[in-house]
Amino acid sequence: MADTKRMEEEASRIGEEVQETANRGFQALATEMTDFSKRRWEDVLHSWEQLLRARHFGDVVEVQTQYAQRAFEAYTSEMSKLGEMCLGTASKPVEEASSLLDDLERTLR
Repeated sequence: MADTKRMEEEASRIGEEVQETANRGFQALATEMTDFSKRRWEDVLHSWEQLLRARHFGDVVEVQTQYAQRAFEAYTSEMSKLGEMCLGTASKPVEEASSLLDDLERTLR
């Protein structure tokens, strides 16, 4: 009976730790996405300012070309970074839970 109670408490603790790790990961993702959106918005405003100052059609094309290149590079870089963060967020709690369960199993032997 004491072992069952101890196992229940340990399992609850493991669940809480895994949930806390996942929450931190999702918070980091949300922060990164917010920062990315802010940077992109600033770039859009900067490009509009450049377009408003453009005097020739060639200048307009140049501003749009530069903006498209920056947007593409930023987007691909950000998606790569978010992908890595998602993998870390998903795999880290599983790894921690597995490790904690192994510790629990050794303790109960």
